[in-house]
Amino acid sequence: MSPNQVSVVLVHGAWADGSSWAKIIAPLVADGIEVVATPLPLTSFEDDVAALNRSLERVSGRVVLVGHAYAGAVIAATRNPKVESLVYIAALAPDEGETVADVFYRNEPHPKAPKLAPDTHGFIYLPHDTFQAAFAPNASTEELAVLAAVQRPISPACITVAMDRPLWKDRPSWFLVAEQDRMIVQETQRFMAVRMKAKIRSHTVDHTPIMTAPSVVVDIIREAIATLPAP
Repeated sequence: MSPNQVSVVLVHGAWADGSSWAKIIAPLVADGIEVVATPLPLTSFEDDVAALNRSLERVSGRVVLVGHAYAGAVIAATRNPKVESLVYIAALAPDEGETVADVFYRNEPHPKAPKLAPDTHGFIYLPHDTFQAAFAPNASTEELAVLAAVQRPISPACITVAMDRPLWKDRPSWFLVAEQDRMIVQETQRFMAVRMKAKIRSHTVDHTPIMTAPSVVVDIIREAIATLPAP
């Protein structure tokens, strides 16, 4: 692959895995784009950033880096020079000195948002009914079953670490605001997107448009690719 060719690296959030990007991967690959979905361990913020950096080492050329939900913090913590732009999908974007928890709890939660607490092993799972109530209310019954079955729990160690200077201060960024989000309320998303000076694209989608409204997500990624500066 030419070093000037563009790759897309996708990073899932909490309670998900790489399969959540399936409807995004297929159309991008059909465009002839190299796509990698990073598997995050969700054991600590440091572990997740290290996993992302390993994925970035595997791809060639210039990278558009895409994060959903919690992964917004992870994609802003890499320093890999291949990354040329960032795409936030209903994602969290803590500033320098902030934690994921700081921005997640910035506003009052949606009435159907889950109450989150670690289990006896120190990991946070989503209750089964939360996937339909808040995580992906626009998903089909089959999609909800898959989301619940493959969920990866998240450790509090992922959301309590203060950020260093986030990469969005030094790279162009896009932000999909999910107007029907019940996990990260729209007001919080807009606050972060404006603060980032991101190119905001707002749509009537739920928290998981990567599954429930994939064409919206793919269009934003394509826009980010198309507007990369000439190499």
